[in-house]
Amino acid sequence: MCTARKEPIKIINGASGTIRSSRMTLLLGAPGSGKTTFLKALAQKLDSSLKLKGKVMYNGQEVNFSTPQYMHAYISQYDLHNADMTVRETIDFSSKMLGTNNEFGMLGEGIISKHGRINKVNQDLDSFMKTSTFGEGSNLTTNYIIKILGLSDCADTLVGDELRRGISGGQKKRATIGEMLVGLARCFFMDDISTGLDSSTTYEILKFLQQMTHLMDLTMVISLLQPPPETLELFDDIILLCEGQIVYHGPRENAISFFGIMGFKCPDRKNVADFLQEVTSKMDQKQYWIGDENKYQYWPIKKFSESFRSSYHPQLVEDSLYMPNNMGKHKEIKKSATRSISRWNIFKACFLREVLFLKRNSPLHIFKTIQIVILAFVISTVFLRTNMKHKNVLDANKYMGSLFIAIVIVNINGMTEIAMTIKRLPTFYKQRELLALPGWALLCSIFLISIPMSLVETCLWTSLTYYVIGYAPSFLRSFTMQMLIQLVKLSLR
Repeated sequence: MCTARKEPIKIINGASGTIRSSRMTLLLGAPGSGKTTFLKALAQKLDSSLKLKGKVMYNGQEVNFSTPQYMHAYISQYDLHNADMTVRETIDFSSKMLGTNNEFGMLGEGIISKHGRINKVNQDLDSFMKTSTFGEGSNLTTNYIIKILGLSDCADTLVGDELRRGISGGQKKRATIGEMLVGLARCFFMDDISTGLDSSTTYEILKFLQQMTHLMDLTMVISLLQPPPETLELFDDIILLCEGQIVYHGPRENAISFFGIMGFKCPDRKNVADFLQEVTSKMDQKQYWIGDENKYQYWPIKKFSESFRSSYHPQLVEDSLYMPNNMGKHKEIKKSATRSISRWNIFKACFLREVLFLKRNSPLHIFKTIQIVILAFVISTVFLRTNMKHKNVLDANKYMGSLFIAIVIVNINGMTEIAMTIKRLPTFYKQRELLALPGWALLCSIFLISIPMSLVETCLWTSLTYYVIGYAPSFLRSFTMQMLIQLVKLSLR
């Protein structure tokens, strides 16, 4: 029996560099170039089947278990949200689970900036704080994120899904970004956040992210497919990734001159982002060649990468890799990125969310209650006996049959809750990877919230069928039967 030999495939090859704070970096690359894998590697979110060779360092120290887990956040290109929650509730729940220590910290850090860059803050920030600070039960950080992301009009609208009308695709994308901005992360890795957004909305969001990056000394790496010129100008640095190799990594202003040295020129009216992605393409490269056409030869990506490594840009990058960093200067940053939320608060926030789901789905639970009453009436007429005999096996079969029907119907009546739980699993997997929702909190919350609902169903069933069918006229035995059906129902969840 012959087995195929597995050959390793390098998705990212020889990537090295430094991404500095207070700078917003654009990650450019064609589909399939390894952008998502590159971002996940930086955010320590790689799949266990992938092997990482090399180091990812934060402030001069290798990222490991001792590094605060909430220093970096990966924002996926897929928008996964609970359809039964509003935008405000979604972002506020993320704020509680990610452990924002001080809801005024983010804004205060931007306003009272030690770098003296107050003039970059939006002019309406002061007035917004005055109107929002005195709101009862309001979270200032959540409200500000909602306002600045342009979600004020739909803040109290359900997110929705395929079967329930909700917010638009662009609003879902902004809600996805807002979920992570309210946390404690200092490094953000955003994967293709412009999907489903128009150019003006993308520009507004990136303008806000640029202000946050500069004011709060954050580090942001954002991948976009085809950013327009006005959006490209918001970025400080550019990383051009082609077939897993870094072709260019440096200031945005020097990208054109870097390729100009090699003999490729960007036309005057050509989008710079499109030029950077097409100049490495075998089909489009020739049109940008400014030398003698007879001497033109295709420049492979490996040659671009080698030229970049030999230029002055990577020399600066490699020097900064081994630049000593004193982590003592970053104690405040490291402390702020350590989540201090207690287990009780985690469970409380998750349990209150389950109560919210129970209220939002109250019509379904009312229908289930009516259904169990109707079925109990039908079954009680089938086994109608005011005084059942219990002398032989045939008499016992009647008791066993009624008990079996009771267990089957009560459990089938609760199958809809299982379907609702399965539908929410993709969102749970996303939140678990982001360290925003531990599994034990969700499991305990779902189990506890299901006890009163199942208790109501079993109580109704027992009270409507027990004495009509003809069981022993004893309250203790009636209660025992109810509890047994209740335990069987809970064990099958």
